[in-house]
Amino acid sequence: MHFPTKQIAIAAFIAIALMQTTRIDAATARPNLVFIIADDCTFRDIGCYGGQAHTPHIDGLAEQGMKFTRCFQAAPMCSPTRHNIYTGLYPVKSGAYPNHTFAEQGTKSIVHYLKPLGYRVALSGKTHIGPKDVFPFEYSGKRNNPDMEAVDQLLSQCGESSTPFCLFACSNEPHSPWNKGDASRYPPEQVKLPPYLADTPVMRENFSRYLAEITYYDSQVGQILQLIDKHKMRDNTLVVVVSEQGNAFPFAKWTCYGNGLQSAMIVRWPGHVKAGSVTDAMVEYVDVAPTFIEAAGGTPADVLDGKSFVPVLTGQADTHKNFAYGIMTTRGIINGSDAFAIRTVRGWRYRLVWNLNHETKFTNACTKADYFQSMIQAAQAGDAQAAELVKKYHYRPEFELFDCETDPLEMNNIVDDPRYAKVVSRLKGELTDWMKSQGDEGIQTEHDAILHQGRYKGMSREEAYEAYRQREEKAKQTEGKRAKGKKRNSQ
Repeated sequence: MHFPTKQIAIAAFIAIALMQTTRIDAATARPNLVFIIADDCTFRDIGCYGGQAHTPHIDGLAEQGMKFTRCFQAAPMCSPTRHNIYTGLYPVKSGAYPNHTFAEQGTKSIVHYLKPLGYRVALSGKTHIGPKDVFPFEYSGKRNNPDMEAVDQLLSQCGESSTPFCLFACSNEPHSPWNKGDASRYPPEQVKLPPYLADTPVMRENFSRYLAEITYYDSQVGQILQLIDKHKMRDNTLVVVVSEQGNAFPFAKWTCYGNGLQSAMIVRWPGHVKAGSVTDAMVEYVDVAPTFIEAAGGTPADVLDGKSFVPVLTGQADTHKNFAYGIMTTRGIINGSDAFAIRTVRGWRYRLVWNLNHETKFTNACTKADYFQSMIQAAQAGDAQAAELVKKYHYRPEFELFDCETDPLEMNNIVDDPRYAKVVSRLKGELTDWMKSQGDEGIQTEHDAILHQGRYKGMSREEAYEAYRQREEKAKQTEGKRAKGKKRNSQ
């Protein structure tokens, strides 16, 4: 069929005009971006994930958006997790892998990527990141929690000026001490403890208060959603709510098990995300930055480790990644083992955990807490289950393998079962390849963790090692004096 030259020219003109119009519409419809994060909340304890915590606002958001069943983070501690989110880099690559850490100079964050796209980029609440030139957010906060008045003002200003914004609302809840919310809603004797916790009165009391603080976090989520509605921004705002790493009880935070690294993630984006949808697509916190960049109309930088999951949100894809990775370093944390390096890879069904310094006793702040001490006391009184759990927490084999489909709580290590030899071999290969890509040298990287903590910043390796040794020795002496004092007082 032959078309006259004039008709072809007109058709081409219309096509170009439509393309330009589409680009203009995309530019003027840049979504606002809101990311709300808890602090030390095990995802399974949230209502819509089958938990016993009362979370009506989060549950309601799940009905309006998409719930992720396979969301993971790269470290089971606050500081590396937050660096991971804002930089789009895994912890060792950015340098921010121990706790109380900082990113390498010259690292770019979400602020640097979104500002050129016309966004105001703000963080309200808990920070735990550094240095400020890597994270030049508009900061606000009240007692380490989001400042709702500041958030209200940001939304008002952006609404008046038609300026898109990206807000990270960072709660400090339910981080211990658990002293917020109404614990009477969760009578200790009615609380359901997971099977990896010994059933003691002290544990029940603490778990009750922890659940109350999850409900308090849910109320913060509700306040922010109400502010979005107040300023009539719901239709053009992408909201993400996550639970962060697991709680401070045993086998969650500070571990590379699923209860330490798996997270709730719920996304609402009217007109793009199907309401009430659920996805099994595997995503990681490292994917948040590139996802926000793409949603804002930009192109994620090649340097990023993360990958945008906008296609999952919009229903164009139902898969995203095949593996999620994690790292835990105890060097430098409160009461941490000197160097208990842990690495993990989670595939679609199986998780492999590599305890590089497995001969070392595993300790952290949890093992000094009254609830863990109550487990020890129960074990000493003859509770066989408590004794098994205490031993299992303190002492690990070099490798652990879990079938996350049949054993979602990851309590049955099957690494020595010959039927899974090929699974172990394949996951070991994936994990070592990832470590190499990150410059992760395992035990050496673990020992050098203190070089990436603020208190040792600027020191040479030798100076930092000596300062760390002196600090540890002083801590042991202080602990010894306390123990002697307790013994005298009990006599």
